Amino acid sequence: MQTPTGSAASGELRRHLGLFDAVVIGLGAMIGAGVFAALGPAAAAAGTGLLPGLALAAVVAYCNATSSARLAARYPRSGGTYVYGRERLGDFWGYLAGWGFVVGKTASCAAMALTVGSYAWPGQAHAVAVAAVVALTAVNYAGVRKAAWLTRLIVALVLAVLAAVVIACLTGGTADAARLDIGADATVGGTLQAAGLLFFAFAGYARVATLGEEVRDPERTIPRAIPLALGITLVTYAAVAVAALAVLGPDRLAHATAPLAEAVRAAGTPGLAPVVRTGAAVAALGSLLALILGVSRTTLAMARDRHLPPALAAVHPRFHVPHRAELAVGTVVAVLAATTDVRGAIGFSSFGVLAYYAVANASAWTLTPAEGRPVRAVPAVGLLGCVVLAFALPLTSVVAGAAVMAAGAVAYGVRRAGSGGP
Repeated sequence: MQTPTGSAASGELRRHLGLFDAVVIGLGAMIGAGVFAALGPAAAAAGTGLLPGLALAAVVAYCNATSSARLAARYPRSGGTYVYGRERLGDFWGYLAGWGFVVGKTASCAAMALTVGSYAWPGQAHAVAVAAVVALTAVNYAGVRKAAWLTRLIVALVLAVLAAVVIACLTGGTADAARLDIGADATVGGTLQAAGLLFFAFAGYARVATLGEEVRDPERTIPRAIPLALGITLVTYAAVAVAALAVLGPDRLAHATAPLAEAVRAAGTPGLAPVVRTGAAVAALGSLLALILGVSRTTLAMARDRHLPPALAAVHPRFHVPHRAELAVGTVVAVLAATTDVRGAIGFSSFGVLAYYAVANASAWTLTPAEGRPVRAVPAVGLLGCVVLAFALPLTSVVAGAAVMAAGAVAYGVRRAGSGGP
């Protein structure tokens, strides 16, 4: 007889994550990626418009989080928006969301692995990146419970490092509130592009939704975990951005290769710089851990529906994880980490992930009040925001992202035609 937690024999995953673990997994995906990887490029795009860009990214992320939470409570299964789009809009839109997520987040994995390498051992960044991917794939393979405990430790360490950065910057005597003023260099286009880049950092809240099949009492846990994780992350990002801007100013922040390490040096506490570099590597490891977890679950859901090779739908009989999907994702990410560059990976990832959330908001729009539909303005603003931010990204990212999404649509059409589907 099947137990309430499911079984590998039935192809289901065990529900053993509570609210705290779900929030921590979301934090592990968000905190670190933006502060250590996207803050500098966002400052380069927006100049003194960085903080408005952060606020705009937060608004879009809130709308997406709310839509995702309502949908995840109704459809508490692995796959996230791949499942929501299929159930609410039709098979094609679910597939397109899943394609955007898997492709975009695989690029995110590579970006985070390269961030680990750049901070831990700059001279051997690619080799360290590949090693990190292999190690964390093994952790996920051994079971999500172990991944949740490791993520909990990483989040605690990174939050402590970021708190030290904020305190050092704001109490070091070099902070100047005038550097926070919005000047003539702040343009609408630059602010939108910065918001798109910073959105890359906020996107981790969906990791909770993609783990819907492994969360206890998902109807209550998921709608609470997603906004909690997002709120904690927003407060953290805002504090760090204000502290770094107040010490460095937007121009110096934009040109710093390690912005937060540069900020603590400028604040008169150079001894903290090695700690910040370690924190950056650990933060990127935490993001990479959660990203591999989320991508493998969406791969599992798409394989179950034969949009990806059915062999990837296998669940390990002992560890109760989608082991083949995890190994496939880990292999692709390792190859990308060995051959690509971090800035290109971030831009490409942002386009795919924004497309994913556009489908999530469109799906939430179709919910009825009895199904927990959010206020209509929420999915409307979220959908519009995703489209605008996606096309505000650098041109190379837009072209590459649109081409890959189009290729996915063509592959879907060919598959349907070959199977004789409508």
